[in-house]
This record gives sequence, structure tokens and C-alpha cells, in this order.
Amino acid sequence: MNIEQIAPLTASGESETLEFKETTGTRREAARTVCAFLNQEGGRVLFGVTRDGGVVGQQVGERTIEELSAELRQIDPPAFPTVERVPVDGGREVIVISTGRGSTRPYIYRGNAYRRVGNTTLALSPEEYNRMLFERMHSEQRWENQPAAGWSISELDEAEIRRVVAEGVRRGRMDEPPSREPADLLRGLGLLHDGVLLRAAAVLFGNGERLEVDMPQCLLRVARFQGTDKMKFLDNRQFNGNAFALLVYAERFLRDSLPIAARFEADRFDRIDEPLYPPLATREALANALCHRDYSIGGGSIGVAIYDDRLEITSAGSLHFGLTPEKLFVPHESRPWNPLIARAFHRRGIIEEWGHGTLKMTDLTSEAGLPMLEIEDDGWCVTVRFQHGQFVPQRRGGKANFSERQEMILSLLDSTEAGLTRREILGRLGPYVSERQVRRALEELLNRRLVVSPGRGKSGRWRRA
Repeated sequence: MNIEQIAPLTASGESETLEFKETTGTRREAARTVCAFLNQEGGRVLFGVTRDGGVVGQQVGERTIEELSAELRQIDPPAFPTVERVPVDGGREVIVISTGRGSTRPYIYRGNAYRRVGNTTLALSPEEYNRMLFERMHSEQRWENQPAAGWSISELDEAEIRRVVAEGVRRGRMDEPPSREPADLLRGLGLLHDGVLLRAAAVLFGNGERLEVDMPQCLLRVARFQGTDKMKFLDNRQFNGNAFALLVYAERFLRDSLPIAARFEADRFDRIDEPLYPPLATREALANALCHRDYSIGGGSIGVAIYDDRLEITSAGSLHFGLTPEKLFVPHESRPWNPLIARAFHRRGIIEEWGHGTLKMTDLTSEAGLPMLEIEDDGWCVTVRFQHGQFVPQRRGGKANFSERQEMILSLLDSTEAGLTRREILGRLGPYVSERQVRRALEELLNRRLVVSPGRGKSGRWRRA
């Protein structure tokens, strides 16, 4: 670094990633800040710069650097920030200490942990410290990479193991295994160590009955509610099984239970039926829930809840490694909580790209004309929420409250703000519907306050209420 590179830094002022110190006499305060940078996103401390950004430099000798280095060695676990000396006028120098985000957080300095808020260094709260410590321990000794006590290869779905490996090889995501024996395949997937199966193998390929006893958290709960709250169930079921089986159960439930959104295009006579929520987006949300959930929570599960106005997919656990719901909507580093499980989903082709799942879901919902995807983390579970902006009648699962003719009329009126005359509605519904049937359907919808009447005459335009 040189003086030309320092100038724009000092001009920007102190921030969450930048601090100024006039002399190394304040090296203890600076070391606290370096500790805070390590616990967050990294940053720089500049010695020889006043609080208002004036570059004054200081006399720097070997003892200066030795004392500064000794102070930085008080940070634990050991961190190795870069220390640079930049000459300025009059034989003076600016010392620049730079560090990135620490890989073994939390870091402490002289027995205390710190964080950065704006341009201030504060003590890390006990909750934040414990969360970081939990994440560090998880990186070294995860639930998924512990032995699956009492499990044998014969209790796994061999066909699914072969499908994962075959897809992984075909997509260039893993090497061809030395043989097609299940043990070799599992070893290639990182799920068998020294002849011992790991818990991730049971989660991915285990027999459902055995999982129900040994790992009851391998559970999917699905529900369809009437209205927008949980007061009345229309459907309520649960399934035990391995991760791939639960994905199949969840997608089948969505396919059978979600309404179909019908629309019309100006240059097409036929009605176009589409799922209310993009299947690729809901699959991505389900895959993320299965891969990133916290399996160490014995009573945890995956939840799928359909309401009249939204779909919610929840998973036990919370976001980790500094991720927040907001950060998921911009390009971000992928750090799976369960890398063995996530890697198997990737090789199977269910997860296509690392760190792009939320962006993919956002693009798909936007293309479908749906409101912005929502993600919520309450510390106990993560919820992905799909919403739609208008009423769409339910047409599946045997619980329809509207005739198909009424559904078609509602869909037609939803497709235009200007409204439609009765004659226009009749023309779009086709030759097999009579004017009397259209009139009756409109009257029924009017009685239910779902449409607005144009008044007398055939030329008035009907609109959605």
C-alpha cells in the first residue's frame, strides 16, 4: 500500500471496517478493533491518522513494530493480520493493519470478544459469542459426520445411492467410482469412513421405519388450511423417511393440493393452466430446507403449509456463518450447514449451483408475476414464504368451492383491469357455454361479493371486487 491508496481511505472516514489511530500509543484499543474485525467482515486500522482523517504519520522504529505485534498476539485463536509501513512526509510513516473475516471465530482479545457497530468497537454479547462458538465447533465436528450407531449398508436404499452416483458422474460432479459396490459408492460420497456409516448416509438413504425410531427428526409435516391462519385444517399429514423420499412426498403434496392459476392470452383461444407457485422455485426451497436444517434438534422437522394467500416452507434451525435473510437476496458465499448432505443433493442434480438458490427462487417468482419472496429467521426455524397477489380458487384435492365455469370467469376478470362485458366473457369461454349459464355464474359470484356488477344492460363491464 502507498500514500495514494491511503488518501481515499482517510477521506471516507471511520466506519465498520476502518479505524484511525494517531499513534501506536493506543495499540491496545487498536487490537480490540482488530479482534472485532476478525469477528465480522474484516477491516483496517491506520496508525498516524487523526480521527478526522488527517494524515500526520509517526516515527516508526523496530521497537514500535515489536510492541504492536506483541499486542496483536494477545488475540486468540492466533490471527495473522497484515502489517504494512507506508512512508509519508518528514520521515514519518503510517502503519496499516489489515485483516479479513476470521475463519475460526469467535476471537477474543485479553479475555474478551468484540464486534464493530458503525465506527465503534463494542463487547460481543454472550448470545453472539455462543453462536459463533457453536458454528466453529460445528465446522470441526458436525452432527452429520458422526457415526450412525448400529446402522448397516443393508438398511439403506441402494437404488437411490446408485442414482446419486450415476448423476454425479454424468454431470461431472464426481469421479467414476472404482466399483459399483455400495460400500465403494458410499465411500466416494464421503459417507463411509473406516467401514463405519455416517449419520448423513442414514439421512440421505435410510429406511423410513428405522429412521422413525432412530432419527425421528427425519420428518415432514404437511398441512392445508382454510383461510389465512391455522384455525381450520383441510388436510394434515406427516411422513417419515430419508431426505430424497421426503422431497418426493412434499412435491406430491404440493402438486395435489395447490390451486391451479388459469390465465388467458390475447392471441390464444385456450385457457392456460399453471401451478400457482413455480414448481422449480418450490423445489429449490424444499431442497434448501432438507440440506441446511439443523438435524441435531431431535424434535425438528420440515414443514409445508398451504394457506389461501401463501405457501410457507419451514425448517428447524437458523441461519449461520453471518448469513441473514437480507444477505440471501444478493450473491453470497455458500457455506452449507450439512455439506455432506448438500453435496449429495448437488451430485443428484437437485441443487444446481452453490449459493444461488435464493436468487433462483426470486427470479422464478418474479417471472411468474408473484410478490417478492420472503425469508424469516426467528432463531428456531427458517421460513420461506411464497405469496400471490390475488385470489386463486382451489381446484384440487376435492375441496373446490367454485364450479369450473366460475373459476374461468374469475380468471378472465383477474387478467384485465378494464373489466369485461357479458358478451366478451361468453366469447372467451367458447361455444359450449350458453349466455344463460354465464349470467347465472355471474349472479352467483356477485352474491358472494367476488365481482362488481356494471348495472343494467349487456354493454356494462364486470370487474373483480
